[in-house]
Amino acid sequence: MNIEVVKDYYGKTLRGSDDLKTKACCTPDNMPERVKTLLANIHDEVLAKYYGCGLVVPELLEGRRVLDLGCGSGRDVYALSQLVGPSGEVVGVDMTPEQLETAFAHIGWHTRRFGFERHNVRFLHGYIEQLDALGLEPASFDVIVSNCVVNLSIDKPAVLKGVFDLLKPGGEFYFADVYADRRLSEAVRKDPVVYGECLGGALYWGDFLALAKAAGFGDPRLVTSRPLEITDPEVQEKIGAARFYSATYRLFKIDGLEPVCEDYGQAVIYKGSIPEAPHTFVLDSHHAIEKGRAFPVCGNTWNMLKESRFAGHFDFHGDFSTHYGVFPGCGTNIPFTNGDAQNEGVGDCC
Repeated sequence: MNIEVVKDYYGKTLRGSDDLKTKACCTPDNMPERVKTLLANIHDEVLAKYYGCGLVVPELLEGRRVLDLGCGSGRDVYALSQLVGPSGEVVGVDMTPEQLETAFAHIGWHTRRFGFERHNVRFLHGYIEQLDALGLEPASFDVIVSNCVVNLSIDKPAVLKGVFDLLKPGGEFYFADVYADRRLSEAVRKDPVVYGECLGGALYWGDFLALAKAAGFGDPRLVTSRPLEITDPEVQEKIGAARFYSATYRLFKIDGLEPVCEDYGQAVIYKGSIPEAPHTFVLDSHHAIEKGRAFPVCGNTWNMLKESRFAGHFDFHGDFSTHYGVFPGCGTNIPFTNGDAQNEGVGDCC
């Protein structure tokens, strides 16, 4: 697939999110109240050109440096701008001039709206496969986000390597994207409309996990997922029986994560001190950690919490001196929810 086809699709063919042929975009009823509050402060023109499939608003961003891959018209950049505050920074990267024009046009409007003395956002024209060409300092970002863009890339390993190189040790790649329940045929992958709708470039979930680990991200964690509804009959005919999911993953840049979850008899206790999660901190779809309650964890989860920005918000009990085998519940079935109770304890909203 030629990247120029994708650029034209998002820069010229689509005029707004209503032009999409799938129900990939999040709707207001899917959103947590804190996210609705952020979006209420964003310019209407920016919101109208949103093509994301999920929400990329992780916790504990105040004062952090954040990079948004495929930022488009800037919706997520401006949402995160409010969370990092005046002492933080959000940098957006996109390849589509028409989208960036909208993002640039409203920097001053949002700065005034948020009550900041100076803006804390930047927008760069470039390709997410060539992050090393943007003049960004390696290992300088706390969090990197992306919203329904990695699937559009023609070189996904290059994207993941670039992300890994730009993250600080302990940093995370927190991103929403589209995945398939199988490897797609060449005809589906090369169809320009199917590709532009974020379906043709969607990875089979098993292949994504392998690519993420090869880039250095041990033990990718699924946060939320939901099935995508294909509303266009022509697109449905082309994709056949394949099923697609919008899913949010978090990948930590942490050394020593093991291939599977190993049990060392460890536990953590959440202090309830993360502002967005006063009662329960949700690390992923299998870890909803209540305040004050001892929560058994595998060695990987222990390290994700202890070596990341979340460390000061937990008490850690145990060590790695005794190994008890594979942690109970570690499986390899398809991870996504089909709209049922598969991800018990964590909602499947985007």
